[in-house]
Amino acid sequence: MVSFRKMHGLGNDFVIIDAREHDLDLTQEIVRDICDRHFGVGCDQLVVLEKPLAPADVKVVFYNSDGSTSGACGNATRCVAEVILTETGAQRCVIETQGGDLHAWRADGGMISVDMGLPRLEWADIPLAHACDTLHLPLDGDPVAVGMGNPHCVFFAADSFGDDYVEKHGSGIETNALFPERTNVEFVQVVGINKLQQKTWERGAGITLACGTGACSVAVAAARRGLVDRAVPIEIGLDGGALYIEWRESDNHVIMTGPVAHVFDGILKDI
Repeated sequence: MVSFRKMHGLGNDFVIIDAREHDLDLTQEIVRDICDRHFGVGCDQLVVLEKPLAPADVKVVFYNSDGSTSGACGNATRCVAEVILTETGAQRCVIETQGGDLHAWRADGGMISVDMGLPRLEWADIPLAHACDTLHLPLDGDPVAVGMGNPHCVFFAADSFGDDYVEKHGSGIETNALFPERTNVEFVQVVGINKLQQKTWERGAGITLACGTGACSVAVAAARRGLVDRAVPIEIGLDGGALYIEWRESDNHVIMTGPVAHVFDGILKDI
């Protein structure tokens, strides 16, 4: 039997398992079973805490609901930060991920901030299948490609996007040959000065209420297109609430700030 926490960031929800003191033998089938909303606990991603390498406070492995792994998950990183900061009583922590060490800290209003690092803007780093202009991908809709530890494809339009549109187009874009590791897809509308509205199709998960790395990628893509002023924080509206993104001009790091929630604890009997 293994204990778990159920947490979410703006409705992007996670099962978090602490494996720092014992090893887990997780198969894709087990991950899918846990994430299943009808026959399991139900979540967008499964998050496993492991012993870190110094100087990190914890190592994290992210699993999508289809059983595949992900190099990054911004909302889950905030949830993990809340766990570690509560556990240690500290104001800051370092989280080791596949995409590198991430620094997190408590922000105003009970929110958590995470330094998500540098966005990846070169085609080979995102990665794309071949050289092309990442600001204007050769796809219908003229999207932007950004890497935030995982690949993102960002579309902008004057009108709002509905779930039907995202459902219809998200999967095909995710698996387009231009993206050798598949991609997350964001559909974005500019709704005000430095305010954007985002719909998300997550790689390996489908439509989610929020996506932290997606919001970071949207802010970077919008700034590159001249749609927002990166000198001040950008408000990204998602179905589950708002994230606040700063693409810091001093070092080009992307800072994400938003809320987290602890829903309940439980026991998994079959692991």
